[in-house]
Amino acid sequence: MATLPLSLSFISILLITFSTNATASKLFKETETHLHFYLHDILTGTESSSVLVAQGPNTSNHPTAFGAVLVMDSMLTETPNRNSKLIGRAQGMYALSSQEDRSLVIVVNLVFLQGEFNGSSLAVLGRIPLSSPVREMPVIGGTGRFRFARGYILNKPYEFDVVKGGILEYDVHVLHY
Repeated sequence: MATLPLSLSFISILLITFSTNATASKLFKETETHLHFYLHDILTGTESSSVLVAQGPNTSNHPTAFGAVLVMDSMLTETPNRNSKLIGRAQGMYALSSQEDRSLVIVVNLVFLQGEFNGSSLAVLGRIPLSSPVREMPVIGGTGRFRFARGYILNKPYEFDVVKGGILEYDVHVLHY
């Protein structure tokens, strides 16, 4: 006899749980967003946006600069022109992480400062082989309008110099709520 009230309680809890999940999925619709912009990575001069903060004992003599760690705060603009509309900043760090080829590991937040995504950000974490003509990076999260974001970024050099830095074209594809 005691099992009937217990079973009814369990069924009631299940019904409430399923109805709550159904309501939540109606409130939060997943959206796919495509963004296109340019990142300006300046390595030298008074306006540098990436700064070397650490290196190994042999980094400067290593062919891949293995062990170099840089912190970045780079502009994101609508066009490759540095004076075009600033839409955000890429803030984070990257390290040259391979002894075999020029690749880096990147940990960066793309922080949006204009438009419908103002105040929102995307979190990026991954490996970038610099010799690849198009590089893919995973989007692993976000804030604001990009809450629960997941997706990928394809980036390719628009203009690049290993010493001075350059301009990278970003194609961002994300799913978010």
